[in-house]
Amino acid sequence: MIDTNIFVGACLGAGAPNEVFALCLRGEVVPLMGTALLAEYEDVLGRGALFERSRLDAAEREELLDIFLARCRWTRIYFGWRPNVPDEGDNHLVELAVAGGAQAIVTRNLRDLQGMDLRFPALKLMTPEDLLREVRT
Repeated sequence: MIDTNIFVGACLGAGAPNEVFALCLRGEVVPLMGTALLAEYEDVLGRGALFERSRLDAAEREELLDIFLARCRWTRIYFGWRPNVPDEGDNHLVELAVAGGAQAIVTRNLRDLQGMDLRFPALKLMTPEDLLREVRT
């Protein structure tokens, strides 16, 4: 599962997030997508200030998101686990990952996600660099 901060990094041309997105677009990693996460991606796209230094213009970012969505596996959340992540807005990430049987959440926001009260031992929290190391071995 790929957090929105990785999408922003890919749009900015940042190394590891860019490579993680490339893995997704090539089908080497199949990310999950759900209603709340899609709404977050669309919200992030609307924040022009985030992309002032982006290598992609607004239309290209929209197109990148559309291509990415075509590679995602749509996942419905039928049960709200409420893992109590310090940032309430991130609970949906864990719930989506659990609902879809994800092996990992790839994010730059490890600090908040590691602070969840409810633990899922099979679910790893990874930086983009962690994912790239795992894929390469």
